[in-house]
Amino acid sequence: MANHKSAAKRAKQTIVKTEQNRFFKSRVKTITKDVIEAVQNNDKEKALDAMNKANKFLHHTVSKGVFKKETISRKVSRLQTKVNAL
Repeated sequence: MANHKSAAKRAKQTIVKTEQNRFFKSRVKTITKDVIEAVQNNDKEKALDAMNKANKFLHHTVSKGVFKKETISRKVSRLQTKVNAL
C-alpha cells in the first residue's frame, strides 16, 4: 500500500487508466472485426460505413495515447486495402 498521499493518488490514477486502455483496446478489436466481416460478406456499403467508423475511432485512440500513430496507420492501411479490394 502507498505510504504517501501522492503515491496513493498515482495508484488510483493507474487503475482508472488501465480500465480506459482496456476499453479502447477491446473496442479496436471489435471495430476491426466488423470491417473484416463486412468485407468477407462482400457487402460494399456496410464495409465502407464500418471503415469510416473504424478510421475515426482508431485515430481517436491515438489522441488518447492508447496506441502510437504508426500502429494505427498500419491498421487503417491494411483495413482500407481490404475494403478497396471490393
